[in-house]
Amino acid sequence: MQDVKIPIQINENSAEPLYHQIENQLRSLIVTGQLGEGTHLPSIREFAGSLNCSVITVRRVYQDLENEGLLRTKQGTGTFVAQVEAGDREHYRLKAAQEAMQAAVQSGKSVGCTEEELESLFREVLRAVYSK
Repeated sequence: MQDVKIPIQINENSAEPLYHQIENQLRSLIVTGQLGEGTHLPSIREFAGSLNCSVITVRRVYQDLENEGLLRTKQGTGTFVAQVEAGDREHYRLKAAQEAMQAAVQSGKSVGCTEEELESLFREVLRAVYSK
């Protein structure tokens, strides 16, 4: 059984905790179908080594995603991507976008941006991203 290379990008300069970065990206890969049902993930130790992070961090990510129903662990064989129903995919997709927006709003608010400024910035970023 061959493990798949999981394209996780760690930003050392981000204020976002490491485990959040890994968990959010892994969730996104599963929800978008880039990691399909039954995909065998690396062991906790292997994945931690490839990301240069703690085994505890990866264990927490795997446990959180298993609790959400996105991963399943079989004793003695490893961790696999679980079946994700279309309705659940939609839920996770929208939840991920909402959480990212909430974090952005909190960041803007913490540096003193008004609601109007944030709305304007959001529209500007939206146009820039979708016009590419």
